[in-house]
Amino acid sequence: MAGDERELGILDHGSVELLGQIARSSNETFIVEVTDPADDERTSWAIYKPELGERPLWDFEPGLYRRERAAYLLSAALGWDLVPPTVVREDAPFGVGSLQWFVECNLAEHYFTLIEDFPQTHDDLRRMAVFDVVTNNTDRKAGHVLRGTDGRIWGIDHGLCFAAPFKLRTVIWDFGGEPVDEGLLEDIAPLAEEVPTDVADLLDAAEVRALRGRVQGLLMRRTLPVDETGRRFPWPLI
Repeated sequence: MAGDERELGILDHGSVELLGQIARSSNETFIVEVTDPADDERTSWAIYKPELGERPLWDFEPGLYRRERAAYLLSAALGWDLVPPTVVREDAPFGVGSLQWFVECNLAEHYFTLIEDFPQTHDDLRRMAVFDVVTNNTDRKAGHVLRGTDGRIWGIDHGLCFAAPFKLRTVIWDFGGEPVDEGLLEDIAPLAEEVPTDVADLLDAAEVRALRGRVQGLLMRRTLPVDETGRRFPWPLI
């Protein structure tokens, strides 16, 4: 997280101006411009997801923006840096919600194109698959996997993560049944005993226990899960 200090400072303290709404999002999602509080001549883009724009769900309480923040904090705590810097802002234009640093990328690329870039992308995609199991990601569409203009692989849209019941739905099944890299297992092992406080504070007690249980299960199996049903895919796929 130390490497994200500049971005987090801008997201936390910069003034926010609406630029437009992203079409075809399940929930109302906006592109905003955030002014650098240290230099009002410098601006950056961010993705704003207000609680006010969330579609009611039967299986998730309102406040999906908290899960966006929790995913960022967990990724940073693991040292994986898969999730762009993300904060919660109370004073954003439509009220409380998440602000996530905008990733400059080629929007024609997504998981189904990146998986073909062998072997350059595969370690990053395997790491993301582990992250999705740990967070119980219910919505890993192909378009939620980006390659930044700097070549880094990013995961976005984590509002439907961290549920206590098993809900994994993802397009990343290509590595199912493979052993999880020992380094990744070492990274997640502390979560089997304790979830970082800043992450746990954004979830309820049952969700924290379930996260620890998922990690314990991975440490015992030491392999990525396989979709035996063939139905654990989000829709639409991209």
